[in-house]
Amino acid sequence: MIIMIIAPIVVLASAFFGYFLRKQLAEKKLQDAEEKAHQLIEQAKREADALRKEQELEGKDLLFRLRQEFEASTQGRREELTNLEKRLSVKEDNIDRRMALLEKKEKELESRHEAFRAQEEALKAKDKQLAALINEEKDRLQKIASLTMEEAKQVLLARLSEELNNEKAVLIRNSEEEIKSSAEKKAREIISLAIQRCAVEHTVESTVSVVSLPNDEMKGRIIGREGRNIRALEMATGIDVIIDDTPEAVTISGFDPVRREVAKLTLEKLMFDGRIHPGRIEEVAEKTRREMDDKIKEEGERAAFEIGIHGLHIELIRLLGRLRYRTSYGQNALQHSKEVAYLMGVMASELNMDFRISRRIGLLHDIGKAIDHQVEGTHARIGAELAKKYGESNEVISAIECHHEEQETKSILGVMAIAADAISAARPGARRESLETYVKRLNKLESIANLFKGVEKSYAIQAGREIRVIVQPDKITDNDAVTMARDLRKKIEEGMEYPGQIKITVIREMRAIEYAK
Repeated sequence: MIIMIIAPIVVLASAFFGYFLRKQLAEKKLQDAEEKAHQLIEQAKREADALRKEQELEGKDLLFRLRQEFEASTQGRREELTNLEKRLSVKEDNIDRRMALLEKKEKELESRHEAFRAQEEALKAKDKQLAALINEEKDRLQKIASLTMEEAKQVLLARLSEELNNEKAVLIRNSEEEIKSSAEKKAREIISLAIQRCAVEHTVESTVSVVSLPNDEMKGRIIGREGRNIRALEMATGIDVIIDDTPEAVTISGFDPVRREVAKLTLEKLMFDGRIHPGRIEEVAEKTRREMDDKIKEEGERAAFEIGIHGLHIELIRLLGRLRYRTSYGQNALQHSKEVAYLMGVMASELNMDFRISRRIGLLHDIGKAIDHQVEGTHARIGAELAKKYGESNEVISAIECHHEEQETKSILGVMAIAADAISAARPGARRESLETYVKRLNKLESIANLFKGVEKSYAIQAGREIRVIVQPDKITDNDAVTMARDLRKKIEEGMEYPGQIKITVIREMRAIEYAK
């Protein structure tokens, strides 16, 4: 009984003691956990503060770097702007100096021109003095030498001719050197600048076009049964179709370049389509003709746009497009007109004139060539009438009419049109010449040079753009060589027609030869 009574008490005591012990342990763990949590919170705060400070430092460092980079970039740009301003200032100073130098050279040229005139006047005065001396010599010779009038005349003329040749050669040489040193330099600057700023390609066309065939069997299909296809093609296009022994090729011949192009395109479309019969030929030819009209208009509009010309009448634009298929001495007429427009624009800019109207004149100066085979008259006159008909200004009309000097030049624009037209046509390679014409020009050039007394041999070189004349040194003096070069220039200008210019070089060489035996 005692055990039974004590046992529950012990159990209860043990339970109470265990409960109290677990409570104490739980409270201790709770306290430890709270302390640990407090420590973690404090550590987290410290880490957060450190991280915030670190981020603030990194932000300040990034801001400092960005500010330095921005200042460096802006400093570079400021330096670039400063350098650019300095360069612009230097260029403006250079331009001002060049303008002043040009004005100075122009004044020097004018003064030298005046000096040349004074020399001419002095030469005329000397001629008068020589005439008086001749009369005196006549009387003196008749009294002293008892010579006849004709004998005295021959003696005087021989002496005076020699003296005049020497003085003339010296004056010519000095004057040419002075004038060339200034005038040619300025002229070359303007012309070379005009040519260099214009670099355009030229196509070469003729009155014959060749169409390539896929095979020789296509020739029979083009001819057709009893020739009906080829006859239909010639009637529809107005062009001759030549079928010969040339392998895989057909020749299309015609004077009108537009019709020739229509025939070529028509034949190419028929071969591609494969259906070749009279009805189809007429249909394709008509369609190609309409497409060609649109293409001609586009070519004219493109040319006007490239040159920067606006407000042209639609008919003038179409005529410009037709020039795309017209050639003159192998030079494409539209490309030539565009080149003349560029040249006139550059010349006008150099002369402080309106370059727009100059370019307009250059583009339209050969507009008459688009229809000159359909209307009677020269292409310059036809072009002037067309310009007048479609509302162009009097300046444009006058310059077009006189650009081949058929009419008197009324303004400086006409002179510029003549010069630009000559520059474009005379440029080496711009125009083709037949071999026969080329050889004839060389032979004529040499024959003119050989007519002069004392010429040993002459050679035409540089495709006829230069002639070198070798003279006999025992018959021609240095002064005579200068005079001969000038006289030969006059003979060539009077007796020949040629593009550009011909350089004349007279060579006098003295050789002393001995043989040791």
